Amino acid sequence: MSTLDTQDVASPSESAFRYANEAIIITNADNQVIEVNPAFSELTGLALEDVRGKTPEAFSILPLDDHRSVRLMREELQLRDRSKSQVSYRSHDGQFYPGMLSINRVRDTQGRVDHHVMVLADLSAIPAHARHLNREVYFDALTGLPNLQLLTQLIQESIQHAENQQQTLAVCSLDIDHFQAINERLGLTVGDALLSAFAQRLSHQLFGDDVLARIGGDEFVLLLHHGVDDVFFEKLLGSIRQPLMVEGQVVYLTASLGITRYPHDHVQGDVLLRHANQAMYRAKQRGRDTHHFFDPHHDRLLQARHEQRQRFMDALDHDELRLHYQPQVDMRSGQVVGVEALIRWQHPERGLLSPGQFLPAIDATPLEIDLGEWVIEQALRQLASWQTANIVLPINVNISPAHLLTSQFSQRLAALLARYPTVSPALLKLEVLESAAMHDVTAALQTMARCQALGVSFAIDDFGTGYSSLTHLRQLPVSLIKIDQSFVRDMLVDRDDMAIVESVIYMANRFQRPMLAEGVETLEHARALMVLGCELAQGYGIARPMPPEALPGWLEQWPLRDDWHGLSRLQ
Repeated sequence: MSTLDTQDVASPSESAFRYANEAIIITNADNQVIEVNPAFSELTGLALEDVRGKTPEAFSILPLDDHRSVRLMREELQLRDRSKSQVSYRSHDGQFYPGMLSINRVRDTQGRVDHHVMVLADLSAIPAHARHLNREVYFDALTGLPNLQLLTQLIQESIQHAENQQQTLAVCSLDIDHFQAINERLGLTVGDALLSAFAQRLSHQLFGDDVLARIGGDEFVLLLHHGVDDVFFEKLLGSIRQPLMVEGQVVYLTASLGITRYPHDHVQGDVLLRHANQAMYRAKQRGRDTHHFFDPHHDRLLQARHEQRQRFMDALDHDELRLHYQPQVDMRSGQVVGVEALIRWQHPERGLLSPGQFLPAIDATPLEIDLGEWVIEQALRQLASWQTANIVLPINVNISPAHLLTSQFSQRLAALLARYPTVSPALLKLEVLESAAMHDVTAALQTMARCQALGVSFAIDDFGTGYSSLTHLRQLPVSLIKIDQSFVRDMLVDRDDMAIVESVIYMANRFQRPMLAEGVETLEHARALMVLGCELAQGYGIARPMPPEALPGWLEQWPLRDDWHGLSRLQ
């Protein structure tokens, strides 16, 4: 029968002392041992009789060798009620191992020191085959803190502990803001002293078996085994902001913190550290002197987006992209006036993909420019091919805002045109989003003027969805205004959409600019547009986008569409 099964049941505090996994030492006001728990005896091989009345240093619980660490540890013991330091201790096998010693001073009701409670944690994550190596292998020489090599082991141990105890683990990456400038101003010697004092300050904010490590320069990592929240990190940042006295100088510091939490972020230890570091850089981007929590869900989205972009790069390299062409017609005369080039992806596993299935992944990336140049060259190549078959139709090509506003756009366009000397530049029409032109009107005007000098014309795409401005409409050198299909499609059933279409047509007519309606799906759409004064159209009612080899057959059949050609009789 165990002790707790007897009638003389121990109090909760006595049970905690007796059955704790960590070694606990209680010393009197003079730091002489008065009690140790069984875990201490198991760890060190020393019974209470062996250490009673001695100080911890007397039985080989020693601060790290660095003289600064020794001095600071003794000062902390004298001046602070709570401290935490890395130490070495002699185990029951006679060998020295690294440990973490937490010291709490307990005072009586009059405020006088009554005794000390010390907790000695074994940093047992050091591999067994390496325990006899020099301390420098696992500890930072300047601060005495665990280094990256030991930290890596400690993280894995902490993950295992969190899983076994069904607890959380927080990994916090900490970087001092603008430390390089501070170091240059104060000098390396004072800078080193500042890092040591900073490490000591951080250690006072930790609890229990929390770990502080220095992994290089002004970069620190905290392993936090207790529950942490915004309040804790704001308190930590507040502590960091307090002035430090170093070598007779007062120094003010701030830091950026990045935190990830296990098992919410359920990854391996090296990935946890990387995620905490990513969050730290996010804190710096937010202005420094703050903290940021890593979001695993957001990271998975970013990772998926990165993989999508990489796969799209492969598609460009492996000739998996295609251009389909949608005819544009003059509803009054029935004449085909051009085609719009529309991107498709002939995916080897997923089949033919529409733009909405892959273009969002490359939005606002350099891949937009790569794709834009590919589309222009493919369109020029198609124009050359069609000319040999006596098909001469302009091709409208969509250009992204980022592509249009690059400084070398017109030069690159000139180089592409030069590759196809038999193709008239007038057959290439560039469609730019209204928002692209409005983003930087001056740059857009300059670029468009240089392209027009090459013989290339412009159209404003999706007009009515951006930042419509009569002044800009008057300034921009466009030969066509395209009415967005989202308004055209529902104009017959939505009074607001009809009003927008009417307004766009009115403005275009006032400025004497031709217009083309997208999304024309029925003859009713066509008749209504013609009544309003718009005679150019494209949409499913006329033809769906088709591969280039299908266009000659469609052109032969188009004159036979009596329904559409009957529109010419509308007055």
